[in-house]
Amino acid sequence: MKPDGPPITPAGLAALRARYDHLLGTERPAIVEVVSWAAGNGDRSENGDYLYGRKRMREIDRELGYLARRMKLLRVVDPAGQADRSRVWFGATVTIADEDDVHKTVTLVGDDEQDAGAGRIGWSAPLARALRGAAVGDLRRVTLPAGEREWEIISITYPSP
Repeated sequence: MKPDGPPITPAGLAALRARYDHLLGTERPAIVEVVSWAAGNGDRSENGDYLYGRKRMREIDRELGYLARRMKLLRVVDPAGQADRSRVWFGATVTIADEDDVHKTVTLVGDDEQDAGAGRIGWSAPLARALRGAAVGDLRRVTLPAGEREWEIISITYPSP
């Protein structure tokens, strides 16, 4: 893991590693077995199991390569160890309010673990970039696809060490 690579939480890296292990240890061997069986059935040009299996194996190998490269590049940052808890940094859970006093809570995580539906936004997302370094009470203007919005930081929390 590079000291200057993109950040990821320990849980995010564990999820990537679990996906890699599942593909390598479970899915790929099962597909190899199907392809081997199908190859033994004769004509491969009209053998759906063989053709689909080879295609699926290429997809798995491509994803395994991507995950391996990505895990090597990422930098694990534990949000619980954040020294400056008064400002928004990686791993912070932030409650913000817009001009209409609609509150929203988001957690800044690595781009590989973002899930907008669960309130986890990627570190390089426009909202995350705007919130970086902000303290409670600060106003941040964000340009989103729907237009420009202004958010006020209501609270900042981090996981317990």
